[in-house]
Amino acid sequence: MPQFLFATGIENSSPTVNNGRKRVDEMASCRHYELWREDFALAQELGVGALRYGPPLYRTFLGPDRFDWELADLAFAELNKCGLIPIADLCHFGVPDWIGDFQNPDFPELFASYAKAFAQRYPWVQMFTPINEMFVCATFSAAYGWWNEQLHTDEAFVTAVKHIVKANVLAMKAILSVRPDAIFIQSESSEYFHPSSPKAVPRAHLLNERRFLSLDLNYGHSVDTEIFRFLMDNGMTEAEYDFFMRQDLKRHCIMGNDYYGSNEHYVAADGKDSFSGEIFGYNEITGQYYWRYRIPVMHTETNFEEGPKGYEAVRWLYKEWANVLHVRSSGVPILGFTWYSLTDQVDWDTALREDNKQINLLGLYDLNRRPRAVGRAYKELIAEWNEAMRTGSVCMMVPLGPCCA
Repeated sequence: MPQFLFATGIENSSPTVNNGRKRVDEMASCRHYELWREDFALAQELGVGALRYGPPLYRTFLGPDRFDWELADLAFAELNKCGLIPIADLCHFGVPDWIGDFQNPDFPELFASYAKAFAQRYPWVQMFTPINEMFVCATFSAAYGWWNEQLHTDEAFVTAVKHIVKANVLAMKAILSVRPDAIFIQSESSEYFHPSSPKAVPRAHLLNERRFLSLDLNYGHSVDTEIFRFLMDNGMTEAEYDFFMRQDLKRHCIMGNDYYGSNEHYVAADGKDSFSGEIFGYNEITGQYYWRYRIPVMHTETNFEEGPKGYEAVRWLYKEWANVLHVRSSGVPILGFTWYSLTDQVDWDTALREDNKQINLLGLYDLNRRPRAVGRAYKELIAEWNEAMRTGSVCMMVPLGPCCA
C-alpha cells in the first residue's frame, strides 16, 4: 500500500581510523549484535514503517564472491516477520580491509557484485541506500583526513568521490537487474555555506556548488564550469565524467536529505569554514536541492542531543517535523521522515576519531533500551500524523511493490 514513511535507523558506521589500525564499529559500540531482536521490537513499538538498516560491509563481504550472511539472514528474516520495511544500508563509511579504502579503483565493481548478491539473497527487499552520505564519506576520508585513507588533498577527494559515486551507480544497476522495481534512497547530507564577509563570497559560492557534487554525478546533472575545472584539474578524466552524465537512474531514486544543526557553515575571508548553527533550516535547503534535481525527497536523518532540561531533542523533533510539513505544503513531494538513530550513539562528538566511549544522547532510546523523551514524542507524533499523511497528501507516495518472482 502506498504510504508516507516514518522511519528510524540503526547506526552501522564502520570506518577505519589511526591509519587503518583501528576499525570503528558502531553496532558493536551500541550493543546491537547482542540486542538486535530487542532493537527491532523497539522500532516496531514506535510505529515506524521503515528502518534504515544493513549489516556492516566489512563483516559481510569477505572477498570476491565470498560472503558471510549469518547476521543478515537472521536480521532480515526478523524484519520481514515483524513487518518493518528495511531500507537496506549497504555501505556506511567503511570498506573491508581487503579492499583497502576509497582510493582503490576496483572498489566500484567489487561493491556492485556485493549489491547484486545481496539483492539475490533477499529478493523481497525493495528499498536501498547503496552508499550512505557519499559526499560526507569522501570529505571525511579524503579531504579532512579523518577516516579510511586519511588523506587531505583535492586529488584524493576527487578520486574518492568518483569511486564512491561510480560504486553507487553500478550497485543500483546491479540491483535493478535482480529487482527492476527497486527504489533507491540516497541519504545525502544537505549543506549550505554562508559568507561572513564580502571577501568570502567567491569561496562560499564554490563550496555551495561543490556540496552538490556527489548527487550531480549520481543523477547525471551537469556541474558548473568551475566545478568541472576542479574535477579535471584533480584527476577526473572527461571519459569518467561522461560516464556519469550518461546515466539514467534518477527515475528510480528518492533524494534523501539529511539535516543537522551542523549542516550550515560560515565561510571566513581566509576561506576557512565553521559551523554557523541553523540559519536557513531544512525547508529552505531542501528546496534548493529539490529544484536542482526535481525528484521526490525524504528527510532521511536528523537528531539532537538530549540536554540538561530534557526537552531539547523534543523541540528539535517538532521543529524538523514542522519543516517537513512546510516542504510538503510548498508542493515538493516529500515521502518520509527519519529520526536517526534508534539508540544513542558512541563517540560521534569526535566524528568517530577518538575512542573515548563517550555516549552521545541522540537516540530515541538510551543504550539500556529505555525510551528517551524524544522517543515518546516521536511515537506520539507518528500515531497522530500517520493516517493524515497517507490520505491527505497530494504528493507522490512511495510505491511498495510485491516481491519479484
